[in-house]
Amino acid sequence: MADSFDVIIIGGGPGGYNCAIRAGQLGLKTALIEKRKTLGGTCLNVGCIPSKALLHASELYEEADKHFADMGIGVGELKLDLDKMMARKASAVKGLTDGVAFLMKKNKVKVFHGAGAIAGKGKVKVTGEDGEAQTLEARHIVIATGSEVTPLPGVEIDEERIVSSTGALELKEVPKKLTVIGAGVIGLELGSVWRRLGSEVTVVEYLDRVLPGMDGAVSKAARKLFEKQGVKFQLSRKVTGVKTGKDGLTVVTEAADGGDEQSHEADVVLVCIGRRPYTEGLGLDTVGVETDKRGFIPNEHFKTSADGVWVIGDATHGPMLAHKAEDDGAACAELIAGKAGHVNYLATPNVVYTFPEIASVGYTEEQLKEQGRKFKAGQFPFMANSRARTIHQTDGMVKILADAKTDEILGAHIIGPHAGEMIAELALAMEFRASSEDVARTSHAHPTLSEAIRQAAMGVEGWTMQM
Repeated sequence: MADSFDVIIIGGGPGGYNCAIRAGQLGLKTALIEKRKTLGGTCLNVGCIPSKALLHASELYEEADKHFADMGIGVGELKLDLDKMMARKASAVKGLTDGVAFLMKKNKVKVFHGAGAIAGKGKVKVTGEDGEAQTLEARHIVIATGSEVTPLPGVEIDEERIVSSTGALELKEVPKKLTVIGAGVIGLELGSVWRRLGSEVTVVEYLDRVLPGMDGAVSKAARKLFEKQGVKFQLSRKVTGVKTGKDGLTVVTEAADGGDEQSHEADVVLVCIGRRPYTEGLGLDTVGVETDKRGFIPNEHFKTSADGVWVIGDATHGPMLAHKAEDDGAACAELIAGKAGHVNYLATPNVVYTFPEIASVGYTEEQLKEQGRKFKAGQFPFMANSRARTIHQTDGMVKILADAKTDEILGAHIIGPHAGEMIAELALAMEFRASSEDVARTSHAHPTLSEAIRQAAMGVEGWTMQM
């Protein structure tokens, strides 16, 4: 007889394992299927976590190399031990993946390692690496298979010289010249890692701006700061091919609208033009579920068109973020258990872990204008913030957008030190539908970076007090 469960979750990434934990907490007999040998998905194994380890280490390296002397700290000859840096990254990953495995045991979730696919109503087939298959049964099936790297036609990734984000986290040496295809979050984060460690970085972007989804003012400021750091941008250009040779690579580009062919040399090319949902080979046809043209599985409050089949995270629509998937997973488990489950995507923050960090939540100014919604904006520079001056990190600003009539905060954007931590205050404010005045009249400790948020909130109504 097949093993039977209340819930089977296909995919052990942030969405899947959080869904499993919540389901277990709610008393549901739960199974989690993961094709990797370790849990945690792309985020924990080859994405968010290892990249942040390298971002942190490379920031310290550059700080010691370029800025310690300015603070009166003398150091000897600076050396890069890339092997040790990579080992430390791997140690962080292992500790966290082991932690997820422990949480599965703690919450009585049974884990199956193998490729999962729906095999008809209430059935899931799990095929191990050895080809052995078994069929499980459940009243509810949750698809949490995440996403994969979007390939670039004509450019073949070998994960050695032409790499995806996965290969960029495992380079054996610092490339002298690195070309990044795509000026989005992943490209700028990984490009910044290798620039700090010594690479000459060129970023090629099809659109006419960096970080296309961000607020225009933030995008413009970010480009200037990255250029100041030494990153070269080729905007409004597309890569038409990468030629390989014994001594290196030749990247061929042309204008986004065609013509004007150019080329430049590179030692490594990083392809990061986005991610696409991983929804092929899941047996969706056996229950009548169809994807859209981009491969996403449509949903209605996480429910697919098939009874008892749910979908969360990158496999469906919404921001492709690990914490969005986590929220989806918990809410989906609650709905399955007969409770209320909801996610407010407008209050889901987005962070770029460059230096300085960039973070946003809610609407951009461009989106509000497109909606025809009247708003007021408040802005405050870190140059005028006491704490930013004391730590010599004065680049960037805080920008807050609020409804012109109700003063409800509609969006917030930060570029500056620790932006990823500070955006949480504004996400919370939006979750409670706070006004800019609520934030402006909330006491913030002095001197802290968070005071810049308060001053920007004051600026919405024109009563900023610090300069």
